[in-house]
Amino acid sequence: MLTNNCQNNGECYSILYTISKIIMDYPEVDEMLDMVLYTLMRQSDILRVMITIINTESNEIFIEKANGFSDGQVAGIRYTPGEGIIGNVIASGKSVVIEDVSKNIDFLNRTNSTFSEGQLSFLCVPINYHGQVVGALSVFYKFKKEDYLQGEFKSLSVIAFMISEVIQIIKLEREKEHELVHQLREENSRLKNQIEDKKRFHPENIIGTSKAMNEAFSLIEKVARTNTTVLIQGESGVGKELVAQAIHHSSLRSHKPFIKVNCAALPPDLIESELFGHVKGAFTGAIAHRTGRFEAADEGTIFLDEITEIPLNIQVKLLRVLQEREIERVGDGLTKKINVRIIAATNRDIPEQIRKNEFREDLYYRLNVFPLVIPPLRNRKSDILSLADFFVEKYSKMNNKVVRRISTPAIDMLTSYHWPGNVRELENCIERAVVLNGDGVIHSYHLPPTLQTGDASNTSYKGTLQQRVEQVEKEMIIDALKDSKGNMSEAAKQLEITERMIGLRMDRYKINYKIFRGQKND
Repeated sequence: MLTNNCQNNGECYSILYTISKIIMDYPEVDEMLDMVLYTLMRQSDILRVMITIINTESNEIFIEKANGFSDGQVAGIRYTPGEGIIGNVIASGKSVVIEDVSKNIDFLNRTNSTFSEGQLSFLCVPINYHGQVVGALSVFYKFKKEDYLQGEFKSLSVIAFMISEVIQIIKLEREKEHELVHQLREENSRLKNQIEDKKRFHPENIIGTSKAMNEAFSLIEKVARTNTTVLIQGESGVGKELVAQAIHHSSLRSHKPFIKVNCAALPPDLIESELFGHVKGAFTGAIAHRTGRFEAADEGTIFLDEITEIPLNIQVKLLRVLQEREIERVGDGLTKKINVRIIAATNRDIPEQIRKNEFREDLYYRLNVFPLVIPPLRNRKSDILSLADFFVEKYSKMNNKVVRRISTPAIDMLTSYHWPGNVRELENCIERAVVLNGDGVIHSYHLPPTLQTGDASNTSYKGTLQQRVEQVEKEMIIDALKDSKGNMSEAAKQLEITERMIGLRMDRYKINYKIFRGQKND
């Protein structure tokens, strides 16, 4: 074609000159490459030619330009580094000369290159840009002997070198496009998630976005607009009352009364009167008629918290209310129909209570129509920071304090602790921290001693004094970078050290200042 195989050197240099002039004269990259391939195709022995480029972002090799193929032959074809001949050339940076492609097992023939003329020869050379392989130039010939192809290899290597800078430009553009497409897909996914979040039921009075809470919210949504009896179970402090409120306010009874009864707080001798009411003279001290909680909740919802604390003799009467939907006041022989939705809650193991004869089995089955288990805070740790922020804002307003954020060490302690008292305990901890606060930041020493004890929080530190000092130093640097939004100079000033010192420590602890740019102080 160009060197050893030209009829004369003048013709060889003429073609090289033509290609170099095309590269210099055509400002549009696409048009320039089209003309380079067209010039190569003018050689009678070349049947097809193509340029492939590797996208290092997606780790794919694709056909950028081709001549001699139909659109259907090259559309959508992809290779990976090391796959087939082209993949091997780009992965290794070494050219490949094949006298007869039909005898080469590495030839994938994804372009379906078969000709009636007979056997095909194939030549593929890498396109290098400053020592980095950015693509490959591939050519099909009518069958040629290897010595002829070796001469062609030298010629194509020269052309590959001539177009390498252009191919690098295209490669970078494609990778930017790929990155942009990736960003757009991520943004699209984020927007879809936001839309789904808006569609997803989320009670206004409950904070939580964890998977466990979203599952609970889904059940609340399903049962809220029915009249089904609900039994809420969960440890003390998880927010069972809030769940009951959410069910009521999302129900068709939301405009009717929501009556709360803490069964554990009612004296055993008065609980019947409290629940069902009494008539005047029913017992000593009954100086007037009294409306019970069930009657007060008529057409609305009654929430029976700590249901297992109700005495067995009252459980019988409660069972009748569930079965017959009627009550009887103490001292009155008349019954009254009521329309009340019952939501009960307990932190006890009711089956265990039944085995101890402390709770009626038939009442349990009447209450347990729709069981709803609220997970403990230790099983939804992703909600801790949202809850903490809410309580910080709440108690800052209540106590006329200005608290801007929670420090990183304090956050680590909050998320490491096992929270046996659940949300109620977290709320108390934050209230205490807000009261103790004096500089607008909640620090680890503002939190209760329970959270600061390794044994209690199951976060005992094991290591040398030097390791502990380094951990504290690392946390201080991270806090300073958060405050300065990733500005190393400002962070160094805050810590009263030089930029060189903070840079060395950031290298040691593998801290990347860029991740703090644009972050909110949290």
